[in-house]
Amino acid sequence: MGSGQMDRVQRPLAELEAGLDEVRRSPAAEGLIERIVRRPAVGVREVVDGAAIGTEAGLAGDGWLARGSKRMEDGSADREAQLTIMNSRFARLVAGEPAAWDAAGDQLYADLDLSEANLPAGTRLAVGSAVVEVSAIPHTGCVKFSGRYGSDALRMVASPAGRALRLRGVNTRVVTPGEVRVGDAIRRL
Repeated sequence: MGSGQMDRVQRPLAELEAGLDEVRRSPAAEGLIERIVRRPAVGVREVVDGAAIGTEAGLAGDGWLARGSKRMEDGSADREAQLTIMNSRFARLVAGEPAAWDAAGDQLYADLDLSEANLPAGTRLAVGSAVVEVSAIPHTGCVKFSGRYGSDALRMVASPAGRALRLRGVNTRVVTPGEVRVGDAIRRL
């Protein structure tokens, strides 16, 4: 289990910028799921080897549906942000070891080019045996992200390059239910 409570790396902006070339080398069409993290309650992270992905509840065991969203007038969960995916190369750059990735709050960490140019809104991805669709709603950094990884990390994800590469990750909605396991392919359809 990942608790997200370990000491976190806070890399300087110059080091983050220097690492972007490695992030840009992420595969464009097909990559791998490197980590799956459930968030059953606020501040709680559970690392799992595999999970079901459903059209109603999202990632099985995750608290997305119960938590709801401030974006929605009625406070209900936002289906356009049902499942979040972060580039694992950037997670490694900003956080270090995989155990420190969990604090970012994403459910899937994948070695795949998540940039707007590669995956415009509406693009569908096969994630294991499930299919998700990239949302137009941006996944942005926040005070929590800054507190976990430093203000330079927040500056990086909010920069024009960071937004274009979707360094903070991408929001998706589940189109076809299925199963996902660490090591499964994630590919653009």
